[in-house]
Amino acid sequence: MGMFRLSKKMVYALEAVVDIAYNAGEHPAQSRDITKRQGIPQRYLEQVMQRLVRAGVLKGVRGPRGGYRLARERRRITVGEVARVLEDADDAQDPLAGDDVSELADRVVRPLWRDLGDTIMQELDSITIEDLCQSAHAKGIDSESGERVQFDI
Repeated sequence: MGMFRLSKKMVYALEAVVDIAYNAGEHPAQSRDITKRQGIPQRYLEQVMQRLVRAGVLKGVRGPRGGYRLARERRRITVGEVARVLEDADDAQDPLAGDDVSELADRVVRPLWRDLGDTIMQELDSITIEDLCQSAHAKGIDSESGERVQFDI
């Protein structure tokens, strides 16, 4: 785990996973529907979905009604897990990387940032996709699967 950086792809990945968990009906979610609901650009979304499938967060389903499902129950997938999948997907340069940083940056600032990153990841590891679905529900976000009913059982 390097330094934590919130990237656009990480946000897209999280939106996509929560969207699938929250809107999943009997059929797999299709990326064009996720794009429609969340406004994630299709080209980014497909890349992100492939990474999530390879990492075992999502399952790809083939065929005409194909698409994506969660690979596990949503209470068993953490935000931290999704974040790690996308961690190195952005190529933006880490300002603290390389050998040309000062001793102060190397021995004081970098460790501070690393510790902060570890703290953030521990926090993200304690939050599940289920938690985010509950939060979406509590904030009145519509679900195509009739989510409201399921929570009230």
